[in-house]
Amino acid sequence: MKTFLTMFGLCALAASAAGADALPPHPRLLFDAAGIAQLKQRVQQEPWTAQWQSLRKSFDKTLDTPIELPPRGGNWSHWYVCPTHGARLKEGQQLGPWQWEHICPVNKEVLRGEATKPDRDFDGVSINRTHSSYAAAVRNAGLLFQVTGDVRYARRGRDILLAYAGRYLAYPLHTTRGQAKIGGGRVGPQTLDEAAWLIPVAQGADLLWDTLSAADRRTLADQLFLPAARDVILPHKLGVHNIQCWKNSAVGITGYLLGDAALIRAAIDDPDRGYRTQMAKGVQPDGVWYEGAWGYHFFTLGAVWPLTEAARNCRFNLYGEPLKKMFEAPVNLAMPNLVLPAFNDSGEVNIRSGMFELAYARYRNPLYLTALADSQRRDELALWFGLPQLPAALTNALPSRNAPASGYAILQRGAGEQATWLCLKYGPHGGGHGHPDKNNFVLYARGKVICPDPGTRPYGSPLHAQWDKVTLAHNTLVIDGANQAEATGQCLAFGNDHGCDFAMTEAGPIAKGVRFVRTAVLLNENLIVFADQLAADKPHTFDLATHCNGAWQTPPPGAAFSLPAQNGYQHLKSATLCRTNAALAQTFSLAPDWRGVVALAGGEPTEVITATGVGKSTADRIPMTIFRRTTAQTTFVWAIALDGTMPALQAVLPQNPRLDPTVGIRISSGTSSWQLAINTTKATVRVTPPAVIPQKK
Repeated sequence: MKTFLTMFGLCALAASAAGADALPPHPRLLFDAAGIAQLKQRVQQEPWTAQWQSLRKSFDKTLDTPIELPPRGGNWSHWYVCPTHGARLKEGQQLGPWQWEHICPVNKEVLRGEATKPDRDFDGVSINRTHSSYAAAVRNAGLLFQVTGDVRYARRGRDILLAYAGRYLAYPLHTTRGQAKIGGGRVGPQTLDEAAWLIPVAQGADLLWDTLSAADRRTLADQLFLPAARDVILPHKLGVHNIQCWKNSAVGITGYLLGDAALIRAAIDDPDRGYRTQMAKGVQPDGVWYEGAWGYHFFTLGAVWPLTEAARNCRFNLYGEPLKKMFEAPVNLAMPNLVLPAFNDSGEVNIRSGMFELAYARYRNPLYLTALADSQRRDELALWFGLPQLPAALTNALPSRNAPASGYAILQRGAGEQATWLCLKYGPHGGGHGHPDKNNFVLYARGKVICPDPGTRPYGSPLHAQWDKVTLAHNTLVIDGANQAEATGQCLAFGNDHGCDFAMTEAGPIAKGVRFVRTAVLLNENLIVFADQLAADKPHTFDLATHCNGAWQTPPPGAAFSLPAQNGYQHLKSATLCRTNAALAQTFSLAPDWRGVVALAGGEPTEVITATGVGKSTADRIPMTIFRRTTAQTTFVWAIALDGTMPALQAVLPQNPRLDPTVGIRISSGTSSWQLAINTTKATVRVTPPAVIPQKK
């Protein structure tokens, strides 16, 4: 009783930590009283009426089913991959109590879980999903009760809550590798999973709090919420990190739920890892989360909003400028189809998200409407926070743009989803979620990614370390067959000359004594020219890798070629080698009626390696080419044509680079020709106006 009374006696102190005179009554986490009133109005309007009725109908089916909590905590979702193909497994039929089939999507092999081996404990991943579904059920029970007043929902939520209170401390602490130590969870295999589970549980409990007896509240506080937030999550310290943001929200909203000033203060004001520090140090000036992976950018947004909303409902505003910019950055930097590229430890991310329903409701920035224009507004965040009427979205086509802080130089031409878009990636490494890929690029056109980034697959997949996180898997430079060092590059020049957009970026210290400057010029929506200038203090083997979706049509003739068994080279197949001093072109198909061309200017001895690299799995192959030269100094001049036309490409290299480092390029395609002058010392790109090539009669 003393613990309970002391805890609830801290309300005034907690309110002081939150910047208010007193905490308002429950509910005060997901919604306050005004938010509940708005939700009641919203569920009477389309499209949310049907969504609400579907939620209620689905929940009603569970009201009389027994609550069967899993016998143990869950396992790490990143272990849920086929050990052979590296593809994410699919859950099959249930075989017995807490046992399922787990099916490889590549060859349909059925795998069984092994609970004693974390990397093969596939059943544990399914168990983790069960825990998550119960957490969502608590929140849904609270929502349904608040809107309808039906006590059946309150009873169901209470029963789940008390079931976990009776079981939580009996679940062993365990990490992703089965170790009983700080960093692990009881319900989940790490504090991240524990926090992600605790947040909806706390939100649901808050919605039901006034229906619970004093004894129930005390039980939940002492046997569930405080052990989870204070004893499991809080001791694990990660500094500025996306996981810490989840932990902050779980700890903070538990503090707001229980009136615990220490938890609120730790979540918001801790100088090493609190919310304010995350925003100050984790969000770059252009709004991009520092880890440089768009999946983690949105993952972080998903982590922080439960805390910012709870604070807002407790009369404390955390919706500052850094968070506003975090919503702006994805819209500004997305591909024309409103999808973000798979940079670093991320897959592609569609920005059309209910997250922007909340963002627009709080900031009213019209830029966010772009991410809502095509949405059917059926996301749960739209149900919770969406405004009944939205203004029309902005329709202006974005021009080329540069984000120096995060290191993305985007060249764009055209309108709508059919526009051509190229992004050079040169910024900070991104911490543990970064990839060694400075001056990497992704190319998009006509609604399709042409030159992809591998992004990531589950971290438990062998391919994550052997392919995703090696330099060869990206569209950039490999030096002596090794991965680039972690580095931060810079943009030397960005602009437009005679209607042609360009970017010149330097990779930074990717290898000792090596300087790599890449210049990309978007001549028109079908033609991109690259000048990759390399200078080193001694000879190196430079491999310039490019990956193209589709299939090879006319690779250069060559002999079969063996490659090293490391740093990604072991995953290349059908490799051939062609040695040439002349210009060459390779054709690949993007669709039955669409061809692309990769062309290289001649003039220097080059080994051209043609192969296929890894796609979605080891069985999925995509074309790739490697231009290889062994020297101390060289310039690769090459181009990508997207209209199937073979460009005529000629490089005019400086006789004495120290006196005049200007690289000249002459290129013609179809009926047009251009001349370019690229000078990395002066950081200039000059383009002559495109000339019309006389046509023979």
